[in-house]
Amino acid sequence: MSRRRSRYFVNIYYGKELGSIGEPQAKALGFKILQYVVEKIRKSEPPEKANPEGGLHTGSNGLAYTFLHLSRRFNSIGDSSKATQYFELAKNYWRVPLALAEQDDDSYDKAFLLGDSGSISVGAVLAKMAGDENRAFLLAARYRNTAMCFQPNDSDEFFVGRAGFLAGALWLNREFGGDQIIHVEIMHEIARQIVRSGKDYSRTKGCPCPLMYWYYRKEYLGAAHGLSSILHMLIQVPNFLDSDREVENTVRASVNYLLSHENLSGNYPASMDKVSRGRRVHEEDELVQWCHGAPGIVYLMAAAYLRWNDSRYLETCLRAGELVWKKGLLRKGPGICHGVAGGGYVFLLLYRLTSDNMYLQRAVKFAEFLTSEEFRKEARTPDAPYSLFEGWAGTACFLADLMEPNKAAFPFMDVFP
Repeated sequence: MSRRRSRYFVNIYYGKELGSIGEPQAKALGFKILQYVVEKIRKSEPPEKANPEGGLHTGSNGLAYTFLHLSRRFNSIGDSSKATQYFELAKNYWRVPLALAEQDDDSYDKAFLLGDSGSISVGAVLAKMAGDENRAFLLAARYRNTAMCFQPNDSDEFFVGRAGFLAGALWLNREFGGDQIIHVEIMHEIARQIVRSGKDYSRTKGCPCPLMYWYYRKEYLGAAHGLSSILHMLIQVPNFLDSDREVENTVRASVNYLLSHENLSGNYPASMDKVSRGRRVHEEDELVQWCHGAPGIVYLMAAAYLRWNDSRYLETCLRAGELVWKKGLLRKGPGICHGVAGGGYVFLLLYRLTSDNMYLQRAVKFAEFLTSEEFRKEARTPDAPYSLFEGWAGTACFLADLMEPNKAAFPFMDVFP
């Protein structure tokens, strides 16, 4: 296979022993590279220059999330000076006028990653951490009211739809310390809407999967816009599957349908048209990234394993790890959506899932590669090079999580309670 045509860099460590790398070494390396990345962001995308357009995905509010995450991580490891510094940066990057919290539903963009609601959620947590309870309550209430903005024909996917709302709700409740800012009844109603929508679409289209969804006229399967992240959120909503055995069976049958389309390499097709037409993807064209492929579907399968304790779900997670180890050094850049850090997060997930130190070692090697001459010279520059999902901000989250791998989680997709 020609490296020039490949979507990924050759991993020189593939098939080799990595030696002894433990949590202290991972912490030291994560800290060292993180300082370089933070300085890169601050110099090239300072708060006064950052554009709020693009929501959490590519806008300044994604950078606010990043520095909020870094502040939390450094506070956890006992570095209060860095924690304070990064919290101030988070506040400076947040670009949402409080008036947005009081807008009527017609002018409020309910999209989580691409619209107003995700940015509102970050503001609520920032306000709470700053001790501004009134502002925190106002912003959290605005996010809670987002649930009423969804119309029957609205999307169910992660970026702009109901699954994204659930991801934000789960994150907000976790960040507010179990205060149930978004009540479970609200999440259950949104989840029921998702199930009804998926059943209706599947029945209308004659789809063999009990639940199916579409986004811009395509039935995606990956985490960005497709089935896997939707099912993941349905599993994560507290007590939702416990409340209805038929719904649980439907969700699990849909997980199993997706599992049945794992290919020999451990990857998954990006969309149903690849399944229905039986198209084979050339190896150099295979998508091994969070948005489309096993690096995103692995979060669903990990959640399914923790829910049902079925070894098939764990085994597919491990195969995904092998695939990422071989093909995850992506040329598209450093980011978590379709870059090197997105692959690195798979290893941090598997480390938490299995306690196998091999996965921590692999995460370290992915972090090291970000500083290599090969990556610097040959990796592509993303459209939004400093953003949370496409660029260095998401990479900073990965590096911070490398410092505390037992708490690591891909943004808004934590599978652990």
